[in-house]
Amino acid sequence: MLPPRAYVFIGLNLVRILSIIACLLVFASSIVIMVHDVEAVNNFLAAEKSNSTIAASMLDCDYILGSTVPNEPAGVFWAVLNRLLIISQIIVLFLSEIGWPLAFFNRYFPVLGSEFGLGALGVMQGLIGAAILSHHVDDFALVSGFFLFSIGCLNVMLGLIFREHAKVKRNVTSWREHGKSVLPPSVHRAASSASTLYGLATSEKSRSNGPGDRFAGYGFGRQGEKKAAMKGFLVSKPLESLPRYSPRNRASSPVGV
Repeated sequence: MLPPRAYVFIGLNLVRILSIIACLLVFASSIVIMVHDVEAVNNFLAAEKSNSTIAASMLDCDYILGSTVPNEPAGVFWAVLNRLLIISQIIVLFLSEIGWPLAFFNRYFPVLGSEFGLGALGVMQGLIGAAILSHHVDDFALVSGFFLFSIGCLNVMLGLIFREHAKVKRNVTSWREHGKSVLPPSVHRAASSASTLYGLATSEKSRSNGPGDRFAGYGFGRQGEKKAAMKGFLVSKPLESLPRYSPRNRASSPVGV
């Protein structure tokens, strides 16, 4: 039977694989929608030049027929820009899920790096899915957007449960590092604590046997003089002399018995 952390590792990586698949589906469907929009705009411009009843009915629509482009000034520009932004965001989320380049995300985009959980990732996926589902799209884009939105909600829930430890628990390298330990977790922690205490005791002992140990009885003055000499400063001692008002030593005279 596997330990509980193994089931957590498998479950989180399964969600990770589904998230990568959802990003790939949205990437492909966004390109397909953009191609269909360009074709619909070309047909609209061709029909606009002709003086037919169909062209007049197409001009009265809020959206260009068979596309997600609004029938307004610069509508084509904003529709294409919307798809390009979705594609660029999907690429960033895809790279974040595969963990490359991790140093770039940790420094310039930390909410998608290794020190944050899955909540921010799920919110971004939900926003992209909602942006896709808010338009009338074909079945492929509809399924892709709904799938991405569902995975985003699942990532938000996992982020609330595991918080910042979610990406650490699903990381393959951390699993290998933990798998190298043969001892149980409690015994491993006790052994590591004992080794730490032993290391501290050994360092204190070696420090006490150092060259400065023989000056330990002189106090801080001797140690300060030693540090000053190491930096190139010389500390001179005052000459031993008696004050002017002190009496001079008199020669002792023999005392008779």
